[in-house]
Order: sequence, then C-alpha cells, then structure tokens
Amino acid sequence: QPGARRSFAVPQPQPQQPRPEAAGTKDPKSPNMTGRRNRNCPALQCIPGEYIEEEATHVRKSTPSRDGRGYIPGTLYCTNLRVAFLPDGSANMADSSCPLFMRSDYDVAFSCIRRLVAVNSFTKAKVLTGTSTLKFIPEELIVYCRDFRVLRFRFHESGLEPQAFRVTVAIAQALETGSRGSGLNHAALRNLGNSQLKKDEEEFPTLLFETLHDWEKELKRLGAEGWRVSPVNERFDMSTSLPKYLCVPSGFLDNELKRAFVHFNGRRIPRLCWHHPGGSDLLRAASFHADSDPEKEDMRSIETLMLAGHSQCVIVETAADLPGPTEIQQAHLKLWGLSLCLADSFVAPSDEKWLSGLEGTRWLDYVRVCLQKASEVAVLLAEKSRSVILQETDDRDMNCLLASLVQVISDPYTRTISGFQSLVQKEWVAAGHAFQQRLNLWQKNERDESPVFLLFLDCTWQLLRQFPRSFEFTEAYLLALHDSTCLPFLSTFLFNCQWERGRNNQHHLLNQLYTPINGWRETLCLEILPKDSYPVKEAGGASFPSAWDWGLRCSLQQRARFRNPGYHHNGHSNGPVQNGNFLSQTSNKVENHAGNWAVFLFSKGSLFLQTQVFPWKNGSLSKKLSKWAQLSEGPGEQDKPSRGKSSLRRLPAQGLLLLPVHAGPCIQLWKRCYLRGNPEVQVGLFASSIVGLTEELRLLQEWLSSWQARENYGTAIENGRELH
Repeated sequence: QPGARRSFAVPQPQPQQPRPEAAGTKDPKSPNMTGRRNRNCPALQCIPGEYIEEEATHVRKSTPSRDGRGYIPGTLYCTNLRVAFLPDGSANMADSSCPLFMRSDYDVAFSCIRRLVAVNSFTKAKVLTGTSTLKFIPEELIVYCRDFRVLRFRFHESGLEPQAFRVTVAIAQALETGSRGSGLNHAALRNLGNSQLKKDEEEFPTLLFETLHDWEKELKRLGAEGWRVSPVNERFDMSTSLPKYLCVPSGFLDNELKRAFVHFNGRRIPRLCWHHPGGSDLLRAASFHADSDPEKEDMRSIETLMLAGHSQCVIVETAADLPGPTEIQQAHLKLWGLSLCLADSFVAPSDEKWLSGLEGTRWLDYVRVCLQKASEVAVLLAEKSRSVILQETDDRDMNCLLASLVQVISDPYTRTISGFQSLVQKEWVAAGHAFQQRLNLWQKNERDESPVFLLFLDCTWQLLRQFPRSFEFTEAYLLALHDSTCLPFLSTFLFNCQWERGRNNQHHLLNQLYTPINGWRETLCLEILPKDSYPVKEAGGASFPSAWDWGLRCSLQQRARFRNPGYHHNGHSNGPVQNGNFLSQTSNKVENHAGNWAVFLFSKGSLFLQTQVFPWKNGSLSKKLSKWAQLSEGPGEQDKPSRGKSSLRRLPAQGLLLLPVHAGPCIQLWKRCYLRGNPEVQVGLFASSIVGLTEELRLLQEWLSSWQARENYGTAIENGRELH
C-alpha cells in the first residue's frame, strides 16, 4: 500500500545546515529557540548552534518501579549534539537567566552512548550503527550509556510509526558522526564556556594550577617552607606533559634542575605533591630513563631532588602492587557488561551466580589494592620525616591515582568540595593524565582506553561510605563528577596535558601581538584597553568550560545535594583514625642522623635498603632487588613497613588520618552508579517512589546510628584520657 511504503521510505539525512531559527540567532532565553514546538508540550531548549534533527511525540520513557510498569510520557529529540527526552508539561528551564545544557538524566551526549538497540515484538532486536539498515519500525529504543545508564523509550502504537523510524535512524547516524572527534571543533560546544549571560560567583572556588599564583597559594597552604615554585617549564620546553610550574627544593637553582630532566622517562622529574605537617614530603616522578648515564653533577642534582632535604628517601614502586591500565580497562568493560545483563534480566544483584560474575570482573579487587597501597604510603609519611617518591614508568596513570588517594586519606582539606576539585586539577589535569586517550570520548584509539580516573572516584566513594562525616561532599557529587567524564565539552576531560589543553582551548580574545624568532608570544591584556574600544562580544572568543562550572549543567536543587549535612567541619581530631576508631596520641619527634642518608624501595608491602645509590641504566628499581638487603639488616626494626593498628603507635596527632577497612565485604559495589540500569535496584537508591523513599530513610537511619556510635566511642576515649 502507498501509505506503508511512505513509512519506510525515509530519506537518508544530508549534511545538516543550521536552521535560521535554531542556529543561535535568537535570544538564548527565548522558549522558542528551535522554532519547532508541539501543541501539547514545550519545545526543547537548545544552546546556540544546536538544532533539532528529528523528534517523536507521545513517547513513554521507562522509570524505576517494583512492578516494572512505570513510565513518563514526553517527546524524544535527536539534535546535532545529543539525544534528549522532554517530559510533557516540563519547561526545561530551571533558571531563565542561565540556560542549562545536559542537566537532565534524560539527556545523553553521543559520546556517552556505547550501544543503541531497536526492538520490535515481531523480529529480533537490532544493534544499530551509522551504516545499519533498519527494516522494521521500532516499538522500543534502548540506549546503553557508558556511564551505566540504560534509557528505554517506547513509541506510540497508533499512527505515529514514521516518527519512531525517523528519530531512530537519525540517532544512529548522528551517533556515528557525533562520537568521532567532531566535537573538538564544534562551535556550539566550544562556546559553552561563554554561554552564561551572567557569570555567577564561583560556588566552589577551585585552583586550576594554570598560573604561578595558584601554585604559590597551594605551597603556602601546605606550609612547605623548604620548597619553591619554579617556572623552568613555563614554555613547555623541558617537558610538554608536565605543568608550567613545578615545586622543587628552595635551594635548588633552575640551571641545576635542568640537568635532571633527561634522566627520567618523558623528562618527568621528581616534584612535590604534598607536604605532611610532620615534615615528610610526597613526591612523584617517572622511572629512570633506560639509557641514562649521568655525570657526577647530574647525580648530585637528582639526589637533591629525591632526598628533598631529608636523611631518608623511600621510593614506592607504584606498578608493583597496582593494576595496569589494560587490566583496569578489562575489568571495567566486564563490570559494564555484567550491569547490562542485570538490566536486561530479572536476576537480582544478590543472586549467587551474579555475585560470582562480579568477583570475576576483579574491579572490587583493584579498588581494594589501591586503598591498601594508599594507606601504606600515608603511614610512611606520617610515622617519620622522610621523602616518599611515587615512581611509575610514565608517571601519568597510577601515580595520579595513588597521589590523590594518599592526600584524601591524609589531608582534611581535600575532603572539602573546593579542596577535592583543586586536588583533581593538580594531580590529574595539570600533572598530565591523558584524559583524551584514557576516556576515549571520541573513540579514536580503543587500545589506550582505560578509566583510571573512574577507579579513583570509586575508591573515594569507598572512603566516603566508611567515613561519611569526614567529607563535605556527598555521593550525589561523586556521581555527578563520574557522569561529567562522558560529556564532550568539558576541557577538564578532553585533553592529555596542560600544553595540549592550551593549544586546543585558546581564548581568541587574547590576540597575538608580537611573535619573535624564538616563538615567544605576547598576549593582549584587555584590562589596559579603554571601555568599548574592543568588540569583546563580537570577537567570538570560544573556550570549553571546566568541569567545575556546575552552573552550566546542574540546577540549584541538584547542586544543593552536593553538600553533606552531616559533615564535621572541625579539621582537628583527637588522633589518627583507622576504620572509625580513635587511637592514642603519641609523640611526633623524629630522629635524624646527621650526615647519614639512605634510599629504600617500598614494594609488595616491604621496605628494602638500596646498597647502591641509584640503579642507573635500568628503567625500574625492582630489577635491583636481588642486590638489596632487607631493611631489618639496616636502620632497625622501627622502619619496617607496618600494618594494622600496631603500625600507628608512632603516628603524630596532626590532622585526621583515615585508614579504611579494605578486607573482603568492607569493599562494596557502588550500586548507585553501576546498577542504574536495573529498575529493581534503583528503587530505594534514588527514592523515586514512596517505597523507595522508605528504603532511603532506612539507609539514612543506619548511617546516623553509625555516626552516633563513633561519637560515643570518641567521647569515652576522651573521658578515659582525662582520668589518666
């Protein structure tokens, strides 16, 4: 029949040209930006440069419910940037003065979609790609997201089949083109950093570590008097993967510093991460270069960097106990597939077979060993004044994770929202973690993909779960940050290093005035120009926003959930904390033997004394283990690596040291993140119904009881001290 043929004769979408009414020429506050509106529901609000490709009305989106029949009616849109579902009766505007983008749980960027499936009751479900030929009208469209969401859209059964077919084909084809790197040059995405008509005051002030002032401010906060900020890499001529500024010993001149770069992989020399109040210093570096053959002066420079004024240096082999990027990627893919199976079946997460599959992913094992290693390093820093160096082959993956976890365990400031964001900027973004390769948003090279940062967020969630009062932020905050890694317009997660980020994210308002032969360029400072003498708005300055610009994609109500109402603001403690128990205070006096210094290797939970100064012409210290003596033959029993409560008898009472339980059942699956695709599991985690709200209340009561028990225990310990 002619009508039936028209249902399937859908023309293939041609290269899209922005529609005049939807190309951003209208006021962003206008509710009619797209020029397309259904009589029964409001039009989708698009950002300038975004336009609607196809839409389908009377779509039902499945929602969590115990009977599996919950749904929300609305309209499904396919734009040139995302898939969006707009519920009927929704205005999609939380604040008319500040349009939000990708703020809804129903909005999915193409880079976030891992699988697209069309379902029809009369034929086999079909996985769609940009080149797929769809030979049936879909009754349901299932979107499997990289962030573990599963979105199910059921189409209307009477008279609207062409819409279902067209929007499904449009999404499949947009997925092919929209996830292959085009977003880096997309004007609409690049302009998001300037899209707010009124820039509100920053809600959570964050150091970006892009300027000398930021680094000096951090150094002052740490109280690291023996250190300075060096601009030796300000033009990235020492190393393109390192930040512009490095924290080095204050008595160390830049000319001496330059001699050390060539002896480390990627020219990534040892530099300060964190200074312990007791005097210890945490550093990080790449492994020694395999072809390095230093002269005497070079060795003196390297020794100065590694000892950092201490009599003892401990080198931590990061790769010795922790998984590699390939292992992390395999575990994450298995976990994603397991969650997918749970979403598509009626198996409960408590099912023995499913739990066996979870154990087979090894994801929780990797979380456990990361927390254990970070706890051991935190103890090394706290028990004696020394320099502790995290050493990894390229210093860009597990060093980022371990350095961050050690600081979260040791430094109360990093457990605030501003402190945590500054920590991510310092140890991941500025330090050169290859986000573009590891997250692989543009699907350029799957071989380098590895969600190391997501593993760090899971470890942080484990700490938050065990010590809920010690964190200013909540699980909702970590979940929002987890999901932000899948958004294709945040400069934080788009590039591999500060140098690359600067080249690709240049603000065009800073015109180049002078380019001498050596390549140095002077930028235009807009502050010296008279008012109205430079067309700022017309210049079209484009920049990707930061992940910390929460106002672009989160409403005030969503951001209010970021703060933990039970947060204990007092940063001081009654002593180090392990597993929530207060331990007795001890003296923090450190014995330094003048004129004597030693270098140790910390690997597999043990310290080894290095008999030679440095293992040159070897990329890894572990190759020299056979030539080293056990520490018990060296300085004495007190320097052995210690585990458990006995290891804390010598810890200083400065700060709050959180040492988590990492045994067996104490490391749990982050259900609110990984099991979002299963309706049964979501009930009680998101409180989407009365039953769910009851379950949420029960969980909160359990947390409250746990907090009160810890408070009572701490009070009892205090009273016992007063009696003695």
